[in-house]
Amino acid sequence: MDINKITEKVKYYFNLMPDKDDEQVIIEQINSGVSFRGATLWVLIFAIFMASLGLNVNSTAVIIGAMLISPLMGPIIGMGLAVGINDLDLLKRAAKSFGVATLISVLTAMVYFFLSPLGEARSELLARTSPTLYDVFIAFCGGAAGIIALCTRGKGNVIPGVAIATALMPPLCTAGYGLATGHFLYFLGAFYLFFINSVFIALATYCGVRLMHFRQREFRSSEMGVKASRIVMAIVVLTMLPAVVMTVSIVRQSIFDNNVLKFIKAELTQRGTQVISSDVEKDSLRLRVVAVGREITESTRLAAERRMEQYGMEGYSLRIIQGVQTDSILALNNQLSQISTTREADHRKLLELSAQATRLTRLTTQLNSYTRLDNLSAEIRPEMSTLFPQVNTLALARAAEAVGDTVNQHHYVIALVGVAANKSLTPMDRLKLQQWLQIRIDEDSLVVIEK
Repeated sequence: MDINKITEKVKYYFNLMPDKDDEQVIIEQINSGVSFRGATLWVLIFAIFMASLGLNVNSTAVIIGAMLISPLMGPIIGMGLAVGINDLDLLKRAAKSFGVATLISVLTAMVYFFLSPLGEARSELLARTSPTLYDVFIAFCGGAAGIIALCTRGKGNVIPGVAIATALMPPLCTAGYGLATGHFLYFLGAFYLFFINSVFIALATYCGVRLMHFRQREFRSSEMGVKASRIVMAIVVLTMLPAVVMTVSIVRQSIFDNNVLKFIKAELTQRGTQVISSDVEKDSLRLRVVAVGREITESTRLAAERRMEQYGMEGYSLRIIQGVQTDSILALNNQLSQISTTREADHRKLLELSAQATRLTRLTTQLNSYTRLDNLSAEIRPEMSTLFPQVNTLALARAAEAVGDTVNQHHYVIALVGVAANKSLTPMDRLKLQQWLQIRIDEDSLVVIEK
């Protein structure tokens, strides 16, 4: 097919101009949503209260409802339109309204969290404290969808979706929480996320206006136009830089964590051994692994440690805490005692470590119950040779029996004892042997098998 025909087809399907609404109507509609006073201001305040409540009780549905009724998109899109059509008066009004709305939102949220009896930072709130480059892409794509919907006929339900995706309200409420509770890093992270959303929604609006060929006003001089373009680009670049740094850090950490998992799976996995947990101590360059079951030998540990460099852990040492040792449980309990903050991430770690400690204790108990008979066999053999000299061989084993239906089922532990004697045991000797073994072995039930 001819390349020109392909190009024409692509232009036909992706051309926005046939769907473009009346330009003056679009500008008036965006203008009307710029100002914040009266009813619009009250709607903003109640939306902030709703979002703060949603963050406080960790309710996603309430947060989404607050984002849907929030009028914060108005001045942000107004700033993007103003830059796109070179309307300085609109830009001043939109920027002023944006500043007022931001200030009122943060103060309202701060008052709420200052008065709220629920002071713990929940997951919905913590999610707004660490913005990344992905938030930049989300804001730009959301803003692009929003301006296209505003400028074309048949808007449908795009604007509510944009309001939810770009999430302007929760970061402002989180910033208010940071001020109310004295967590200034929360405030900085959340406000930076809000700033990212605002800048890139405005940038997407600017690009959409230029793409749809809105009529532009003339600057007084060409130098002013060049200066305005440079200011826009500087704001965009400066806004992106911290997000890029954070994203690189998160990606590196994710790669390192994956390498640790690969290392444990490839180098420390063996039949009869289960790795319960692993912990990287970056200050001391040490990987600590807690395992239960069959012991990981020292030679295996040294060989694995020499290969740590292949997994991006150059200079790290490997410490393995075997699950059959009591110090493994103590190590987990020490980790539990070191967690003192109330952040939800630490709370989740507390629950996870507690579950691991309980599981490790259970597995250790089960392992000891299986190895107890081996140790007991060697312990009672001298006693048996004295009490029952006719018995020359003793073998102990453990079995489990389930009695009853599937609903009312009871489990009993049975000790199987195999004995071999020089001559057949009399009924009296067999009874004495049975009673003595029952006392020494101390299981639910005992079965003696004479060879």
